[in-house]
Amino acid sequence: MLLNINDIEKYRENNRIEAKRAMGGLPESIWETYSAFANTLGGVILLGVEEYKDKSLHPLKLTNPDKMIKEFWDIINNPNKVSLNILSEKNVQVVNDSFNTFIVIEVPKAQRTDKPIYINGNPMTGTYRRDGSGDYRCSKSVVQAMLRDAAVKSQDMQVLQELSLDVFDYECIKRYRQRMKTYRPGHVWEELDDNEFLYRLGGVGRDEDGHMHPTAAGLLMFGYEYEIVKEFPSYFLDYQEDIDEDTRWTDRIISSSGDWNGNVYDFYFKVYNKISQSLKVPFKFEGGARIDDTPIHEAIREALANALINADYYGQAGVVIKRTADSIEISNPGGFRMDIEDAKSGGVSDPRNITLMKMFNLINIGERAGSGIPKIYNTWEKQGLKLPELTEYFKPDRIVLFLKFEKNADKKMPIKNADKKMPIKNADKSLNKREIIIDYLTANPTAKTAEISEIIGTKDRRTRDILKEMVEDGIIETDGGNRNRIYMLKR
Repeated sequence: MLLNINDIEKYRENNRIEAKRAMGGLPESIWETYSAFANTLGGVILLGVEEYKDKSLHPLKLTNPDKMIKEFWDIINNPNKVSLNILSEKNVQVVNDSFNTFIVIEVPKAQRTDKPIYINGNPMTGTYRRDGSGDYRCSKSVVQAMLRDAAVKSQDMQVLQELSLDVFDYECIKRYRQRMKTYRPGHVWEELDDNEFLYRLGGVGRDEDGHMHPTAAGLLMFGYEYEIVKEFPSYFLDYQEDIDEDTRWTDRIISSSGDWNGNVYDFYFKVYNKISQSLKVPFKFEGGARIDDTPIHEAIREALANALINADYYGQAGVVIKRTADSIEISNPGGFRMDIEDAKSGGVSDPRNITLMKMFNLINIGERAGSGIPKIYNTWEKQGLKLPELTEYFKPDRIVLFLKFEKNADKKMPIKNADKKMPIKNADKSLNKREIIIDYLTANPTAKTAEISEIIGTKDRRTRDILKEMVEDGIIETDGGNRNRIYMLKR
């Protein structure tokens, strides 16, 4: 459970906790919150809990909680009101003590195949998400993204019947085949012509009349940018290198520049070659030859391929890689299709674009068995670097991987907590730093930057960046300025 029910007063409403008085019966707004929690990160609904003016939560005494729970189950199982019930009896409990009686409803994050969870029979008007301490109605584009992800068939398998095979850069396909021949000599597809090869690869498909057309995967991987944007209007690939503080960009590669084809395949190699040239490579010899590859190189290849394979190319803002002197930030449109902690643990793979993954795998790029993200984390840990930060954002949906080339001091800093009753998750664990901050501000009404830096294990400058983003996203707010600035959960 997200909270300790014996210490309700220590919590505040936030993006995973919602309190409702419910003294007049089951509140109608509970269904918006149910939808919002299910479509975001999950959360806890408290019925019979009042929020005071100072934002503290205080339990009340519900007179007939059993009747309220029966009504709750009747409505949540009514498909005309709620699209799907993802709860079981263990998710709903009545808490009794000598003074108070209230209800705790724990809503898990819905599986991607079940989303969107919506109310009142219409996904376009009844789908909600959680932001800060409030529920908001999702836009049509967000609902459409959920529906795409819910499909059993990978979105990149779609055959684009309005396009011809002229969309392809065949010189790019030639480079791909040469690389595949190097890694898979004598492969049974080696003697096929290009179009038949693309068919076997999943880059083209046949319509009902047997005519060949590009698939979404083929278009993305081997097409020209001006053809790609016809199907994916928001398609954009962007690499920004900012190593010199006096220059806005020391180098930049964008898909729309017009001086190259702008597709996913060539973008991968252009970017990886830029990054690999700027990495410090130790001298290592094997059989008399210098070996320039390192675990860091392998991990970066994995991270870059992972972003390109899991991007929602119908989504906003495109794939963006930012390289600085001491970090790499890789972000892609689209939310997680599984729980973040499951992705970090590995062993489970649920790629958004399964055909793109196959195409990369055949040239020895990327992992199939869900081991990519764990490999990145393990590499950074073995190299003694600060653990990567993997974060999911909403409005718009986005996944950001932040890799820092900075040694981990490995100091277990004590966590400040005045009352010592509220346990705080240790920041040394590979948790979402935002969630750690939310947990801490739930237990401690206010905190300064230095205090939060100590909790999450980052320098003040990086902490301020994270806090600024959380303020902009409406999760927390500030009071005071400069050295006296304090942070608190959004009221």
